[in-house]
Amino acid sequence: MGTTTPPRTLAEALRARGDESLAGLLRARPDLLNPVPNDITQLATRAGTRASVVRALEHLDRFALQTAEALAVAPDPAPYGTLLSLLTGDGLDDGDQRDDAGAAITAALPGALSALREQALVWGEDDRLRLVRTARELLAPSPQHPSPTGLGPTVAEATAGMSPGRLQEILATTGLPATHDPVSAVAALGALFTDRTRMAELLDTAPVEALSVLDRLVWGPPYGEVTPNPTPPVKWLRDRGLLLPVSTRTVVLPREAALHLRAGRAHRVPEPVPPAVAAAATRDPQAVDRAAAGQAFTALSTVEELLKLWNGGGPAILRAGGLSVRELKRAANSLDVTEPIAAFWIELAYGAGLLASDGEPEERYAPTPASDEWLDLSAEDRWTHLATAWLAATRTPGLVGGQDAKGRALSALGPELDRSAAPDVRRRVLALFAELPPGTAPDAETLLRRLRWERPLRGGAAPSAASTEGTDLRSRLALWTLNEAELLGITGRGALSAQARALLEEGPDAAAALLAPLVPEPLDHVLLQADLTAVAPGPLERPLAETLSVLADVESKGGATVYRFTPGSVRRALDAGQAATDLHAFLAAHSRTPVPQPLSYLIDDVARRHGHLRIGAASAYVRCDDEAVLNEILADRRSTGLRLRRLAPTVLASQADPGSLLEALRDIGYAPAAESAEGDVLITRAGARRTPPRTPPIPVPEGPPVPDDTLLGAAVRAIRAGDTAATVIRKDTSEDPSSTTPSGSLPRTTSAETLATVQAAAMTGSAVWIGYVNADGAASQRVIAPVRVEGGFVTAYDHTADEVRTYPLHRITGVAELADDGKG
Repeated sequence: MGTTTPPRTLAEALRARGDESLAGLLRARPDLLNPVPNDITQLATRAGTRASVVRALEHLDRFALQTAEALAVAPDPAPYGTLLSLLTGDGLDDGDQRDDAGAAITAALPGALSALREQALVWGEDDRLRLVRTARELLAPSPQHPSPTGLGPTVAEATAGMSPGRLQEILATTGLPATHDPVSAVAALGALFTDRTRMAELLDTAPVEALSVLDRLVWGPPYGEVTPNPTPPVKWLRDRGLLLPVSTRTVVLPREAALHLRAGRAHRVPEPVPPAVAAAATRDPQAVDRAAAGQAFTALSTVEELLKLWNGGGPAILRAGGLSVRELKRAANSLDVTEPIAAFWIELAYGAGLLASDGEPEERYAPTPASDEWLDLSAEDRWTHLATAWLAATRTPGLVGGQDAKGRALSALGPELDRSAAPDVRRRVLALFAELPPGTAPDAETLLRRLRWERPLRGGAAPSAASTEGTDLRSRLALWTLNEAELLGITGRGALSAQARALLEEGPDAAAALLAPLVPEPLDHVLLQADLTAVAPGPLERPLAETLSVLADVESKGGATVYRFTPGSVRRALDAGQAATDLHAFLAAHSRTPVPQPLSYLIDDVARRHGHLRIGAASAYVRCDDEAVLNEILADRRSTGLRLRRLAPTVLASQADPGSLLEALRDIGYAPAAESAEGDVLITRAGARRTPPRTPPIPVPEGPPVPDDTLLGAAVRAIRAGDTAATVIRKDTSEDPSSTTPSGSLPRTTSAETLATVQAAAMTGSAVWIGYVNADGAASQRVIAPVRVEGGFVTAYDHTADEVRTYPLHRITGVAELADDGKG
């Protein structure tokens, strides 16, 4: 009474957990839920699979991983004291500093063990701690995959296959008595290496050169190459078993000897406490917010300019997907940024759903209909939209310009830029920013050190096979996050802004409310100057900005934008359907200064000549009521390439297409207008091309999503019920009707027996145990309480699913009565 039997398997340990603990396991390892396990045994089996264990190990922090590594080299099972000794060591030579380290490890170890138990990587009581077998195989040392601790195999493992005579020679050389069998010989040698006093006496007799050899091997790797005729120091170590042969040219330092030399420690530097993130600088929080808001406004302007650049149809898509190097360079020149930064803005607009492919046979990138809705939002709402999309995006623009695993170049908007770890890294970096006082800029190196401590195996590197990219991807993502956050206005002058802090903690609405007072209000006016320029002293209202961008060319940007009026820009406005009177009225209405006379003359002069020539389709033709103008064109040597000939006094024909002819005559200095087949002037409006409705790219998830509480509760109930069905005590009618036996196999009965049993259960209201095979061929066992049996179906309350279900009788493999109505 009052005693409990220690669990013998991981399944028994999980079965003994409470529902809240099981839910915690499924929350920490959501891959175990896909699909929901039938019972505890299946859950334990799935928790021990290699892929699932690797994923769980990648989510451990440095000290929890070091704890697991120590258990991997400890005896199985290991008492708590042995584990603690492997982490703290038993030879503290440097006083208070080591005492402090030991105290920190002692304080942190229960939490690390709790995390390992929570994720079902460790089970058993403190006197019998067991690391799951798959984790031990991944973390334990082997010649192919040395242990992260740098320890080699045990004496027993290293001497497996060694001749008994050689073992006796080693015992004799070390001064140990001979034994009658290899097992006792190995045990005697292992006992020597673990005896602190005798081992110290043996090493006191070692040559200095032999001790130097041990120093090179003690912290790993423990393997070394030897020649057929080893040097005297190596021979001295090999004769005493301190170096054991692995092959004809390789020796290894056995684990017991290495632990003695390490003073019992499995790791050179245990790290029980996460490294602190140091402050690089402290700035005025209000100055940080203003700087971040200014950069946020620049980000909005840059994305708007990108949308305008691709407004009439952007660059073509490469056959392999993505943007060509030439088009990226062209976009960078237009945005006046470097190519990596241009790739960031393009990927940001794409991730926010503002850019997409148009889906046409000759695919091109173009703004989406959602971009028009985005442009209509307030500045603060546009920024929160971009920032939220950036936080969740798995696309990684920092990879642009690099190469994939096959040596192919990675292009902007290409298919190979998704990295599932990116959102987690971004949020964690910003969370570390948020832990610092407002206005504090963190030191990048200490921030990276903290991230490496939190997830030492993350980024795609498995414990036993690290990839080149995986080993440093998390650090690279963190550095890219620092740069991108500054570009986007998440941070200002290296510190987290108040609006970004609100975005992380409270959501977009709170962030928009804090940003709104810091961004300038759009203006409804410009300042016209006599040198044919207009100065916008701030951001302009969207209709004004769109019209002005057609009527004039942007000459410079900054705190104020300078527009320049040219004959070409005025002609562009006239081509878009504006009349000279419309342009005069527009400038008068939106200028705080009088309209300069030179600008009025420019508009009238271009308007007077605009449309005087007409270009249409023959191959192409030029039509003009003034014969003298056509004579000038024919006489101009620059028109020779157009191959013009006169068809009538007022008509010239060309073999060039209408578009080329139109541009060529404009380059010469004329102002022709295109006309339709009916003779009407064609109006060309900028920004008419949009893709069909597109949804933003869906981030590539990093494993299954974390289930919510409702799903976790339902899953735990289903697993518990399935476990009840699998382990329930049922009547055994094969031999002794009065006997009971637990069974995990599906019951087998004939169709007649099945029908009779479920009918009887329906009449008595009792529960039965059934085996069931669904339409996909998946077998399961269930505890049901039949309610109605008719038409070849049984309707019953399913205790396993906790709901009423109907089952076809022909899919029930068999049925058995329960010993105590399903509660056995």
